[in-house]
Amino acid sequence: MERREESRQRYANTSSEEARARGWDALRNGELLDVAEAAGFDVFVTTDRNIPYQQNLTGRQIAVVVLSNGRWRLIKERLAEIAAAVVAAPRGDYIEVDIPVG
Repeated sequence: MERREESRQRYANTSSEEARARGWDALRNGELLDVAEAAGFDVFVTTDRNIPYQQNLTGRQIAVVVLSNGRWRLIKERLAEIAAAVVAAPRGDYIEVDIPVG
């Protein structure tokens, strides 16, 4: 079974961090997008499917990739699709990646 760190290494041309690792786990979505953008992140990956409706991304320098499911065992099967979405995600907009349950 591939672990999260192994998956990160597999996509070595990109880097990723969990919000928790930066002490951002208590921030709400708008604040989290603000600090991630200020820290120079290009893309924010989340399982919060409400972000496109709650946050106005127009004019932002960060893109958002929304995963439809947060279960790691399902996410790891879609890493190539997620990586493609991260690369394709336009600044100030979002892309949704469907993570089927079964």
